Amino acid sequence: METKDRKSNRGRGGLAMIKTNKVATDSGEVCRDDSSPPVKAQTIDELHSLQRKKSTPSTPVTASFTEEQRQRQQLQSISASLASLTRETGPKLLKGDPTTTNAEKGTRLHSYAATAFDVSDSALKFTHVLYNLSPAELYEQAIKYEKGSFISANGALATLSGAKTGRCPRDKRVVKDHATQDDLWWGKGSPNIEMDEHTFLINRERAVDYLNSLEKVFVNDQFLNWDPEHRIKVRIVSARAYHSLFMHNMCIRPTPEELEEFGTPDFTIYNAGQFPCNRYTHYMTSSTSIDINLARKEMVILGTQYAGEMKKGLFSVMHYLMPKRNILSLHSGCNMGKDGNVALFFGLSGTGKTTLSTDHNRYLIGDDEHCWSENGVSNIEGGCYAKCVDLSKDKEPDIWNAIKFGTVLENVVFDEHTREVDYSDKSVTENTRAAYPIEYIPNARIPCVAPHAKNVILLACDAFGVLPPVSKLSLAQTMYHFISGYTALVGGTEDGIKEPQATFSACFGAAFIMMHPTKYAAMLAEKMQKHGATGWLVNTGWSGGSYGLGNRIKLAYTRKIIDAIHSGSLLNAKYTKTGVFGLEIPTAMEGVPSEILDPVNTWSDKKAYQDTLLKLASLFKKNFDGFMTYEIGGDQKLTEEIVSAGPII
Repeated sequence: METKDRKSNRGRGGLAMIKTNKVATDSGEVCRDDSSPPVKAQTIDELHSLQRKKSTPSTPVTASFTEEQRQRQQLQSISASLASLTRETGPKLLKGDPTTTNAEKGTRLHSYAATAFDVSDSALKFTHVLYNLSPAELYEQAIKYEKGSFISANGALATLSGAKTGRCPRDKRVVKDHATQDDLWWGKGSPNIEMDEHTFLINRERAVDYLNSLEKVFVNDQFLNWDPEHRIKVRIVSARAYHSLFMHNMCIRPTPEELEEFGTPDFTIYNAGQFPCNRYTHYMTSSTSIDINLARKEMVILGTQYAGEMKKGLFSVMHYLMPKRNILSLHSGCNMGKDGNVALFFGLSGTGKTTLSTDHNRYLIGDDEHCWSENGVSNIEGGCYAKCVDLSKDKEPDIWNAIKFGTVLENVVFDEHTREVDYSDKSVTENTRAAYPIEYIPNARIPCVAPHAKNVILLACDAFGVLPPVSKLSLAQTMYHFISGYTALVGGTEDGIKEPQATFSACFGAAFIMMHPTKYAAMLAEKMQKHGATGWLVNTGWSGGSYGLGNRIKLAYTRKIIDAIHSGSLLNAKYTKTGVFGLEIPTAMEGVPSEILDPVNTWSDKKAYQDTLLKLASLFKKNFDGFMTYEIGGDQKLTEEIVSAGPII
């Protein structure tokens, strides 16, 4: 029978009471004391405020402004960006999340943004500016307010771009004015579709009005080009946290000190992609319009939420701004050996540009966009925009491991419960993408700058099977093949194997260049000649026959070729010249069977080889006809030199 003392130690249901307020004894009869002082908060809101510690800039701020003056100057600059053309000002601007900001305080501090003369209803409201938010803050905004945004199992932000899951090149317009009329490439074959200044301003007004009508907008102030001497300040005003995080990753992220001194941007994007353009506006062909005005230094996006339009739109702008400074803008990958040997990689989709430029024995400078100036080669971007379709850890470990917290996963499919991403599922689109900061790649070189290039490697996946695995090019040949931008796609197989289709994209990025391709080719030749770079044409496609008859050149052989280019050993090889294309090919090299170096050796049917070779040569010549009328330096001399470097039939 229990005593009275033992009964007093029982709780409800007869269970022994757990004591937590006494010091534990050696006997171990009492639980350890887990009690702690109460939190320093009287309300839930105060408790939440304790959760978020106020941070200080990691870089000392040298400006002598008070915090109020700094915010005022910053918001005045943003207010100018968001000014309406008809009303001259936008609504009052207030910094911070509308769910947490004190509106009265904001009115007192920032009412300067509107004047007594404003007559629009938009002047009576606040638009909260969410300025250069961190990835964690943008995650919160996206998940809370944007339908279709989720945290995937790997920590990335999975989101949707809406109806458009790729770029809309036919809806991209450039204002044609007295300056661009002569500077830009217009007409047949050009990616530049013209619009007038008035139509641009109509679309700009529509975009700005939409952004001003929102309760909040996201503003990113960032840089393009890692070369500090030639960097460009860009401002991106957008309605979605997804777009803000995407550009946070893809542009170069300023330090707190650089933000203090950012000032007026060199170029501004108004991304009102959730709102359509007016289809009855002159020049419009759909509800989507991506418009660039180089004189106003502005870009407007309407009717598409695909984030890649911002990235590639700015790349197009760089293709105009950089050559004006005698800096060559390039759609290429770039890596550097530990001895400082720099290589540029050009190639269309499927040629192996990403695979071959990714080398764990070399530093990655960048995967897509570069500038070549008098200072060397520099990456334009601060991140990578990688394709994710059929991504696997074994094939692309660097990209796989880069998809983590902070990365944007665009239009992927994932398990509803586990949030595991299925990269093979193309239910939304085949164009699934991941956008992540370049420092997520282990061998990335930060800052992303390098000396002058020593090798320029043009990659072609030749499904016709007649181009050599590697050819050393003269300067004129490099220009010719750079302008051609050749690869070959394999046709459909519904009715059996169909013959390959030749694809040509000027400068290996025709959709983004703004001047005539010959302009960029001439600059490339000038840089190569000045700095002693060698041009190479590498075929990553077929040998021994066209697709369906021959075999694809082994990746191991191609890697040996690239290694020999990097080391310089291929320069010392003996060479022979091929017919028709006049290419210099090595007679032997270590690690690659000699018989495949000349493609004629691998074809059993020599006549079929010759017929196919002539067919491809005629396709090259037909494609180049569109570039024949361009003059450099007031005459045709350089153009004729490039043409003579092409195939001879």
